[in-house]
Amino acid sequence: MDNDRVDQIIDKYQGEASSLIQILLGIQTENHWLPKEALERVSEKLQVPLARIQHIATFYKAFSLVPKGRHEIHICVGTACHVRGATRVLDTVRDLTGIKPGETDLDLKFSLETVNCLGCCALGPVMEVDGKTHGKIAPGKTADVLKNFE
Repeated sequence: MDNDRVDQIIDKYQGEASSLIQILLGIQTENHWLPKEALERVSEKLQVPLARIQHIATFYKAFSLVPKGRHEIHICVGTACHVRGATRVLDTVRDLTGIKPGETDLDLKFSLETVNCLGCCALGPVMEVDGKTHGKIAPGKTADVLKNFE
């Protein structure tokens, strides 16, 4: 991510240090992670110590300091989903993508995470891709869902 684009995101919030989290979210949304160069630019422009920015970026789970895939897969492994076969769905996604929870594939196409609840327990097991919920997902259907993402 180039400095001009970081500056545009900062300018959207009038360069206010009080908007730090929104600025980081803007960078994260566009870039899928927070590169060190972008954090250094934010620090310089907002006159906020880099250590404070890094503290915030590591505190909130929404931020990543390592590259993430263009598509984020979340598999619910909470109780309702677990008893309905979430582990088999997770195993299938692992086989299809070649990554484990917490990892990103080498092409930066997919990142995989497990979550304890997506708030739709009646639809278990649940897989979410880029915020779209796929309920009552069977292991055999996961390939059909994932093939739609480039």
